[in-house]
Amino acid sequence: EHGYALCHKADDINNKMAIHYESKMKIAAKTAEMVADGETIMVESGSSCTLLAEQIAKTKKDVTIVTNSAFLASYIRDRGNIRIILLGGEYQRETQSMVGPLLKKYASEFFVDKLFIGIDGFIPKVGFTNGEMMRMEAVRNMAESARQVIILTDSSKFQKQGVVLQFRFSEVDKVVTDSKISDEIRKLLEKNHINLTIAY
Repeated sequence: EHGYALCHKADDINNKMAIHYESKMKIAAKTAEMVADGETIMVESGSSCTLLAEQIAKTKKDVTIVTNSAFLASYIRDRGNIRIILLGGEYQRETQSMVGPLLKKYASEFFVDKLFIGIDGFIPKVGFTNGEMMRMEAVRNMAESARQVIILTDSSKFQKQGVVLQFRFSEVDKVVTDSKISDEIRKLLEKNHINLTIAY
């Protein structure tokens, strides 16, 4: 608009990649240390998760990534020794991800040790939130096939509130974020037995 800029499509994955990019990169690099060579993992469709996949491709060998993100698959297609398994489902144009009942069916065919996800917000008395119902359902379906749920997010998300509940505290194992997270949130995560890693 004249005199100022507006984000044309806030949900577009390309726009989300640009927000807090440097912070997301550092968090992704730290999170990649949790992945071993030869491991099979699940990674959902968020911007931080795409950067995580890129870091894994750069630093690990023979990792298989099971994902619902066509964007992620395309983003790292020429990077490193990575195998990608793309889960089927209904294609969401702006997020470039798969959602819906078909995704649930395909995700149930796998079992992995770790699922890596992003979040859109946080409610201290409830848990971690998402901004979109179909994506929330897709992530929950993927979580049924994983032993651990690991969240990677920049600390700004703890000051926002998503529309739908993604996971309660008891359903999350680890959180990787930056040092700007408040002491109040740190203590709340620790109280709920969530392992907290500060990337930088």
